[in-house]
Amino acid sequence: MLIPFRSPFSIGLIPLGSPKYIPPVSSLTIIISNPETISGFKLDASTNCLKQIAGLRLANNFNSFLNFKRALSGLFENSKLSHLGPPTAPSIIASLSKEKKENDITPENIKLDIVYEDKELLVINKPSGMVVHPAYENWEGTLVNALVYHFRNLPQMKNNEGRPGLVHRIDKETSGLLVIAKTETAMASLSSQFLDHSIKRKYQALIWGIPNEREGTIEINLRRSLKDRRIIEGYPENTMGKKAITHYKVLETIHYLSLIECELETGRTHQIRAHMKHIGHPIFCDKTYGGNLIVKGNRFSNYKKFVENSFKIINRQALHAKSLGFIHPKTKKEVFFDSDLPKDIRAVIEKWKKYELPENY
Repeated sequence: MLIPFRSPFSIGLIPLGSPKYIPPVSSLTIIISNPETISGFKLDASTNCLKQIAGLRLANNFNSFLNFKRALSGLFENSKLSHLGPPTAPSIIASLSKEKKENDITPENIKLDIVYEDKELLVINKPSGMVVHPAYENWEGTLVNALVYHFRNLPQMKNNEGRPGLVHRIDKETSGLLVIAKTETAMASLSSQFLDHSIKRKYQALIWGIPNEREGTIEINLRRSLKDRRIIEGYPENTMGKKAITHYKVLETIHYLSLIECELETGRTHQIRAHMKHIGHPIFCDKTYGGNLIVKGNRFSNYKKFVENSFKIINRQALHAKSLGFIHPKTKKEVFFDSDLPKDIRAVIEKWKKYELPENY
C-alpha cells in the first residue's frame, strides 16, 4: 500500500510502515489502496488517530475490514479527515489535518461578568452556553479565551497547560460563580482548598418531582458510563467509581417540580446532575440525563404542550452555581459571594407557578 503526499517542499510515494518518517507538513493527502488487505490497524481510542500511517500513530489490529471503515468514518465525523475527492472503491482519498492543541489559546475580547476582583483573584458569574476552557470542537469563545485577553500572565497549575487561572470549572450549560487565580500564591491556596474540600459551594437546581426526604445527603460513587463516556453513572454499592457526596434541601415545590439547594462535599464531573438522575429526580431540561422528557404528569394533554413550551424557555439544564465561599489567599479571612438565579430559570419557575393543573390531575 502506498500513501502519496503533497507538501510545499516535496512530492513522493512513501511505503506504509516507515516508522521514522515524519512529514514536514500540517496536512497530508492520503490514498489508501486495497484497504481490505490492512487487517492490522486500529483507531487509537485516546487520540482518535491512526498510528504509523506516514509517520502518524497506529495501534493494535482491526478484526475486520468493516471496523477499519468505521474507524475512518469516525475520523471524518470528528473533522480529523475530510474528503478531497469521491471515494472510488477500493481507494479512499482523504485529507488529515494537524490537530489543534489545548494550549493554543487565542485571546478574545469577550465581556465578563466580574462579581469581585482584587490583585490576587477574581470571581466571575459565567453565563450558560460558555465553555470554560478550549478543547476539541470548542477552541474559541471560551472563558479562558476571554481571560487571556483581559489579564496577562495568569498562573497555571502543573500538568494543566492551556487553562490559565483555572482552579475549578462548571459545565458549559451550567451558569454561575467561578473563582479565578491571578497569582501563583492564589493558585496554590485555592487549589489546596479545593483539594481538601474546604471550599463552600452551593448550587440551586430545578428538578422533576418532589424527593421523599425534604433534606438529605446523596453518597453514591460516580464514574463514566462504560456504554457512553459522556454520561456519569452512580454505583450505590460503592464498588466502582469515585466517592461523591451531595447535600440537598428542598426550597420550594411547584406542582411536579422542586427548587432545591445543593452543597457539594466533593466535586466530581456532573455530580449534581448524575446524583439527581440516580435518585429519580433529574434536573429539569437536562438533555444528557433525561430531564428534557416529561418525567412527571400526563403526557397526552395540554400539559404536554405546557412542558414543551417550558423547555423552549430554558433549553439547558436548570442548574446554577449560586454561591462560593473560601479563605482569601492573602488576607486569610473567609470571603463569600452570592448570585441571583438567571432569567431563564426564574422565567420557568414563574411560568409553573401560574399554571393551573386540572382537578384530579
